[in-house]
Amino acid sequence: MHGIINGVLERFWGNLRVSGEWTGRFNEIVSLLVFIAVILIAAKLSSLLVLFSVHRVVKKTKTTWDDKLMESRFFIRLSRIIPALTAYALIPEFLAPGSGVGVFVRRLIVAYMAGMSAHICAAFLDGVNMIYRSDAEEIAKRKPIKGYIQLAKVFLYIIGGILMVTTIANISPLGILSGVGAMSAVLLLVFKDSILGFVSSMQLSGNDMVRIGDWIEMPAYNADGDVIDITLQSVKVQNWDKTITAIPIYALVSDSFKNWRGMSESGGRRIKRSIYIDMRSARFLAAEEITRLSALPPLAEYMKNKLAEITEYNRSLNIPDDDYVSGRHLTNLGTYRAYTEAYLKSLPQSAKNMINMVRYLQPNENGLQMEIYLFSADKIWVNYERIQADIIDHLLAILPEFGLKVFQKPSGGDLQMIAEKLGAAASRL
Repeated sequence: MHGIINGVLERFWGNLRVSGEWTGRFNEIVSLLVFIAVILIAAKLSSLLVLFSVHRVVKKTKTTWDDKLMESRFFIRLSRIIPALTAYALIPEFLAPGSGVGVFVRRLIVAYMAGMSAHICAAFLDGVNMIYRSDAEEIAKRKPIKGYIQLAKVFLYIIGGILMVTTIANISPLGILSGVGAMSAVLLLVFKDSILGFVSSMQLSGNDMVRIGDWIEMPAYNADGDVIDITLQSVKVQNWDKTITAIPIYALVSDSFKNWRGMSESGGRRIKRSIYIDMRSARFLAAEEITRLSALPPLAEYMKNKLAEITEYNRSLNIPDDDYVSGRHLTNLGTYRAYTEAYLKSLPQSAKNMINMVRYLQPNENGLQMEIYLFSADKIWVNYERIQADIIDHLLAILPEFGLKVFQKPSGGDLQMIAEKLGAAASRL
């Protein structure tokens, strides 16, 4: 077409009886503009071909891998090579082969194809990652490959960039690559996070420390939520307040964090709560209290066995029933603890094959700390909190039935009441 366009323009100038150097320049500009227009038309047609033909074929197939490649824009990027190939083939038809413009445009097209090839390979790798996550979902959570994909893409773009620069500058790529060794220190500095991330991701993956979907806590980064993405440089955590925290991936190797996956995969979620009991309310049970508490179903078996054990012990040592110093007797504190144990074991929401106990911790200025320790079979957060709250509600409400009092520090209302009583007493004096 270069000849055709030249011929048309030459006849046009001949009819006008115009000649000169500027007509040659004008002919070259017109050829270049027509060349660009043809390339734009080819680009549009190739884009329409992908959108209406390839896309339709992909949707009709039963396989899913081609859908993932379409989603990663692999086919769209692949179609952008068609205009470049068309342009390279048509250069002799529009531009003089030996002209400076023709040589420069040829270099631009080759550089574009080198960069676009890297872009296409990157889209293909993204599609491979999507296929991997879709077809091997459980394995992908344990062994994500997104970090490796990103590292491969970095190398692809580096190579593509080198080829683009060397093609346009018309120099050998080996010249630039030979200088990379001298620039290694600079490259290590620039890609420090990527290198650390790559090594850390290999350690995380090899040791199975973090998976997508894991609930992790890392107070140093204010992270407390589910892992939603693992990349070459960071781990994204969606906190429970729906904010997103990005943690450098190497921090998960160098710093400590808590992963709740073990709880999620186990048979229950731990409930660990304490009730502080006023130690001054601890005492022996009276006879009528023993009768009343023995009628409670959770305590019936315990009271029967414990009374028999205590009676046998006291009789073996000839200890009178009213000797509370030398003999053994039921206490309201011990009976309440036994009731709590029986109550927790009877809960249908408790995990029967896991630890279920009630224990006393070291007494302190807040009273006697009675800790309940069990596992809820329901691990869903809302249900878990409801079960936990119901247990504490019941144990606090039933406490006075055993003659016990919960301990809590005096509040402003308590101090005000004391002050009012002291004032009233002083006024009567």
